[in-house]
Amino acid sequence: MQTITAPDLAAWLADESRAKPVLLDVREPWEFQTCHIEGSLPMPMNSVPARLQELDDDAPIVCVCHHGGRSMSVASFLERNGFTQVINLTGGVHAWAQQVDGSMPTY
Repeated sequence: MQTITAPDLAAWLADESRAKPVLLDVREPWEFQTCHIEGSLPMPMNSVPARLQELDDDAPIVCVCHHGGRSMSVASFLERNGFTQVINLTGGVHAWAQQVDGSMPTY
């Protein structure tokens, strides 16, 4: 499984020459409402198996959670189900708030 740091993801999102990844936020709805990376697709972890058809298995997908554990589980699940461009955000939105966007609320 590939991983990406928050600063590297920020650079990717800012690079107009690169196709944007799907930012798959697998946290619970209250967590997503508290804070999220702009453009993220909210899909709570327990809903992913039933919603697989909503995801493009050819697109790069960056899995995001609070600290990186749940998203790693979802990324592994996606890989086992044929997704080939799956990346886990190391440190989750907490790392994003600390390393990229200091104005993002933390919890």
